[in-house]
Amino acid sequence: MTTPALLPLSGRRIPTLSPGAASFPHHRATLRLSEKFILLLILSAFITLCFGAFFFLPDNSKHKRFDLGLEDVLIPHIEAPKGAKHPGEQVVIHGQGGHDEHRHREEEESLRDKIRVDHERALQEAKEKLRKSRDELRAEIQTEKSKVVEDLKKKKEVPKPLPPVPMPKVVGVNDGDSVEPDVKEKRDKIREMMKHAWDSYRQYGWGHNELKPLAKKGHSTNIFGNSQMGATIVDALDSLYMMGLHDEFKDGQEWIEQNLDFSVNAEVSVFEVNIRFIGGLLATYYLSGQEVFKVKAVQLAEKLLPAFNTPTGIPWAMVNLKSGVGRNWGWASAGSSILAEFGTLHMEFVHLTYLTGNPAYYQKVMHIRKLLAKMDRPNGLYPNYLNPRTGRWGQHHTSVGGLGDSFYEYLLKAWLMSDKTDTEARKTYDDAIEAIERHLIRKSNGGLTFIGEWKNGHLERKMGHLTCFAGGMFALGADGSPDDKAGHYLQLGAEIAHTCHESYDRTVLKLGPEAFKFDSGLEAVAVRQNEKYYILRPEVIETYWYMWRFTHDPKYRQWGWEAAQAIDKYCRVSGGFSGVKDVYSSNPTYDDVQQSFFLAETLKYLYLLFSSDDLMPLESWVFNTEAHPLPVLHLANLTLPGSQAQR
Repeated sequence: MTTPALLPLSGRRIPTLSPGAASFPHHRATLRLSEKFILLLILSAFITLCFGAFFFLPDNSKHKRFDLGLEDVLIPHIEAPKGAKHPGEQVVIHGQGGHDEHRHREEEESLRDKIRVDHERALQEAKEKLRKSRDELRAEIQTEKSKVVEDLKKKKEVPKPLPPVPMPKVVGVNDGDSVEPDVKEKRDKIREMMKHAWDSYRQYGWGHNELKPLAKKGHSTNIFGNSQMGATIVDALDSLYMMGLHDEFKDGQEWIEQNLDFSVNAEVSVFEVNIRFIGGLLATYYLSGQEVFKVKAVQLAEKLLPAFNTPTGIPWAMVNLKSGVGRNWGWASAGSSILAEFGTLHMEFVHLTYLTGNPAYYQKVMHIRKLLAKMDRPNGLYPNYLNPRTGRWGQHHTSVGGLGDSFYEYLLKAWLMSDKTDTEARKTYDDAIEAIERHLIRKSNGGLTFIGEWKNGHLERKMGHLTCFAGGMFALGADGSPDDKAGHYLQLGAEIAHTCHESYDRTVLKLGPEAFKFDSGLEAVAVRQNEKYYILRPEVIETYWYMWRFTHDPKYRQWGWEAAQAIDKYCRVSGGFSGVKDVYSSNPTYDDVQQSFFLAETLKYLYLLFSSDDLMPLESWVFNTEAHPLPVLHLANLTLPGSQAQR
């Protein structure tokens, strides 16, 4: 028996009909006369209802879509209707009053006559059906069932063919061995940790989203819905490929080919599924060249598109993969969508448009950017909450950690991924970082640089583990920053890396807490019990790796090795790796979850830290927020909005 997925606080389970509940009963010997009469009544009522619905349903032409006038820019050309100025524009011809009204009445009367004839024909067909014997009816029903099953099989077996597109230049995906024996030894140790995590999942949680390493069984959370979608497999594949674990990679590929199915009745997080599944599948496609990963990524992306059907085009946080119905988290401010969630789609969606030729993906994310550009920002800061119905900000809470983090990351990475041609994204990033530095970044009494959180005009002197990614972001964005500030931002990245290392070093286990404060004489230390846990997070190690790539200061490898040893000592169990509940306790208790991002990010960044720079060079690859590498797109013949070629 599987454990039901957790739901948000406000979530409710909706009862659904069990499969086959509406099918014809097989235990009846005959269809009695009364049953035939009831069936006839039902058919008649249904047809009458259809007849009435035609006249009472609302006129769709009266509904207007929220549109900012974006053009299809990633596809070379799209035909517009004759006489229309832009793609998708409708040509309106004004009629001549009374003549049009008379013609409209005639058309309406003709349509009524047609419906009446159809109604009578349907009733006649129903009567004929009821005159048939039980065996004849059963045979007809079986034929129809077989036809439906066959149609479904055809649809499943024949995915839409994708247009051939040039493969971006893929470099530096293998090797990366260091010539230094001690560095190579550490790298091999990280690979061994990856193999232990994967083998444990393979043995105890195969096909489940994640693993409970102590209970030695599968685990899932509400971000993945109630289905077994193999999140750990999809998340880990590119790490396995980079590390040369070929047999393990092959097992994962076979599971994806045979079992990964998105036509499930599951409500999932749009953000999490995008960064883990679509990002993971796209990265693995580019690394391995195996077509199956691209096809699966596109199939899933199509399932996410209904989430954007809101009055503003800001997507819902969750969407049901089967029904396409979306909604937001119950705990979010007044039904708002979250900045880090709707702002962390750009990288994957640009690649989806590139690979499919479908402009919809690119248009969706550019629409979000254009909408945000038109909005007022308090003190130049982006609040974490935005209502998708009204287009207004929720409560004024700004964070570079949870709820906000990867929005800023993706502005910078949109520019890098576009071969530095998307200058609009770069300008938006620079403006946002300037406001963050002015209002959120401070030095503690002890000299530690930290990034606080802005809440209703007040700076909270607290920093989350998630915020620690920003050190790497500042270093990555240093080159290209305005006013010759490259040195300043590289130094800022180093200061954040130092602060986050202190948050690790000041614990008993040498692992960082979820959040830490800078007040009341305490610095870089967690105060509340519910902030003392470590769930195998990667952000501090991510910053170490970026700082190593840009400075080659040996302390970053030393700090990374300290973290790797602590993880191996305190988080490793016989059934995998587990988070711990209190990093200040010498006898830690486990949370019994091996997160999928541990294999996707934490171990990958550690492996890269002890590899040479020719493995995944940053000139050719941009890592999404789940550490899935996507190649830079050298779009020689295409220009993105706001871009100026800088070749």
